[in-house]
Amino acid sequence: MKHVSILIPKGHTSVVNIEGTHQIFNEVNTLLAGMNKPPLFKVQLVGLSKETSQRNGLFTITPDVLIDDVKKTDLIIIPAMYGAPNDVIERNKTFMPWLQHQYKKGAEIAALCIAAFFLAGTGLLNGKQCSTHWSAAKDFKELFPQVNLVDDKIITEEDGIYTSGGAYSFLNLIVYIIEKYAGRDIAILIAKSFMIDIDKISQSPFTIFKGQKEHADEPIKKAQEFIEHNFDEKITVEQLAGMFALGRRNMERRFKKATANTVMEYIQRVKVEAAKKNLESGRQNVNEVMYTVGYSDAKAFRNTFKKFTGLSPVDYRNKYNREALIA
Repeated sequence: MKHVSILIPKGHTSVVNIEGTHQIFNEVNTLLAGMNKPPLFKVQLVGLSKETSQRNGLFTITPDVLIDDVKKTDLIIIPAMYGAPNDVIERNKTFMPWLQHQYKKGAEIAALCIAAFFLAGTGLLNGKQCSTHWSAAKDFKELFPQVNLVDDKIITEEDGIYTSGGAYSFLNLIVYIIEKYAGRDIAILIAKSFMIDIDKISQSPFTIFKGQKEHADEPIKKAQEFIEHNFDEKITVEQLAGMFALGRRNMERRFKKATANTVMEYIQRVKVEAAKKNLESGRQNVNEVMYTVGYSDAKAFRNTFKKFTGLSPVDYRNKYNREALIA
């Protein structure tokens, strides 16, 4: 039997992650019982104190055991933990040596959504792939440059450590782990029972590009604003460099440093974001949207759109446009 430890951190934690994980792993045991098979998981809530207040006192969770009571476990689930990363780490630092010790003894660890920040604080993610909520990717990269963040992925797995993308995508990771431990047939039954879209691998379709303006390079900010107001026109690096009295190479270097994108990547992202909004709510067809955002080559538009969203323009419209959904 596999021992599953769901951590109950101090502070503001995703109660949904805790309850959802607890329910799904126990449902596996229920399914197995219906097949006259023994249970596969022993699931326990593991905390630092006998009662843990959550969401400013709205909920109180009583762990089954405290960390000192768990000498060995097979899988540790870390739910999303909200707040400034340094505060979260300080508040829950007692978990860290226990996590490191259990990992050395062979336990696997799964960090859900922004729990990746806490797990990265243990050093166990150094040099490994990791995902987190797409909106937190920039902050994560700055805080943990030694971790290989792949922010377009919903699930990562490397050396017994799992991470998931944002919010309710933790369900995809839980089903993935269940498939690994219990087999594909059980995973499919669980996915059907909870109506989880199995095998979803990318969070790109859910990403909203807002532009990175949390920097102090004013000419680059003005260049970003120019792009965002004129994305339907042809814009070149030379044009932007000339507008702000910068050499081309200097412009490229400063733009990449400030925004984490090249100039051309930024232009493409802005165009795609505008196209997404049109496809979501407008009545234009895909070709009309393509021309609206400044593309004339259908193949180039389709390839660029899919690069950033993981979907073709047609598939994106069919997924998110209300009129397409009810047609």
